Amino acid sequence: MKTVKIIGPAYPYRGGIATTNERLAQKFKALDYEVEIETFILQYPSFLFPGKTQYNDKPAPENLKIRRTINSVNPLNWFKVGRRIRREKPDLVIIRYWMPFLAPCLGTIAGIIKKNSHTIIICLADNIVPHEHRIGDRILTNYFIQRIDGLIAMSQSVLEEAKTFSKNIKTGYCPHPIFDNYGERLSFEVAKQKLKLDIHTKYLLFFGFIRDYKGLDLLIKAFADERMRKFPVKLLVAGEYYSSPEPYLKLIKDHNLENWIELRTDFIPDDQVNLYFSAADMVVQPYKNATQSGVTQIGYHFNKPMLVTNVGGLAEIIPDGKIGYVVEPDIISIADALVDFYEHDRMAKFETNILEEKKKFSWANLVQAFIDVYKQAKGLT
Repeated sequence: MKTVKIIGPAYPYRGGIATTNERLAQKFKALDYEVEIETFILQYPSFLFPGKTQYNDKPAPENLKIRRTINSVNPLNWFKVGRRIRREKPDLVIIRYWMPFLAPCLGTIAGIIKKNSHTIIICLADNIVPHEHRIGDRILTNYFIQRIDGLIAMSQSVLEEAKTFSKNIKTGYCPHPIFDNYGERLSFEVAKQKLKLDIHTKYLLFFGFIRDYKGLDLLIKAFADERMRKFPVKLLVAGEYYSSPEPYLKLIKDHNLENWIELRTDFIPDDQVNLYFSAADMVVQPYKNATQSGVTQIGYHFNKPMLVTNVGGLAEIIPDGKIGYVVEPDIISIADALVDFYEHDRMAKFETNILEEKKKFSWANLVQAFIDVYKQAKGLT
């Protein structure tokens, strides 16, 4: 295997999936593979996109070949792109899959490429069926799954769900690698100063796009627990609303938390991510359902204790009581863990343990997972 093509979001698109694709391409390239990313000229029609913009306003990543070629809603484009890649005959095509809306586009391209009887097509799956279910999700996902040779999941729950669509597909599992491209950790004081936060206040961080399944409502209610008022702690919410802000703002008002919650609800650019994680004592992910999350892997990079809920694959990568907490997705369980963290001063112990635990999550492991599944699909093992 010498040539690798990655199909999915990349610059100028923003967000964790694009960042992961670019970082994966860089790792393949560092191992002397020829790598190219094929991304979208149209990813989502604007009426389907819940945020303010799909695009990154920062410079393009250096030393990566990124081509904007794919229109997600134009079948004529799918055939054109598929036929071209079929002729190019890359050894491996990696297709990023995270929502069934894209299944017709990505599945059609994959089916055309496979006709060259050379290229192996492996999906890197964030989700098989999305957190927010819609009619037709399984039909669309099945269309895509039947046109690929292999699949790598970043959580066991996604892996098991993928197997319900195909018994013959070659599969692999690799936890999401650490996001190591967001700069260095700063001191609490410097980070708080740069963010114009009170230096003497401690902060719990909820980070990332705000969607209903991520459980910010549970966290706000848990943070309203009277036991939390004895600590000089605020909740820092950093990320753009991808659902209506009104329910969250009402909860904050109803619980009289206006002075205890700091809202930074614009998109957080890459060059500010380290500020928010550096300023926080612990990262809190109170998800109601999930597969895996890139937020945990940013937390690992900055050696931050984490609280996650026992849903999807989150508990797989956060050892409970060692580097943070795995709790049930309910208000009392979340509140009890937050109180325990400060009451027993767990931060130093958790951070020490993170230094060893994070060694499991390397980009080299993900590349090796692709090599292993590629060999299986080629019949080389």
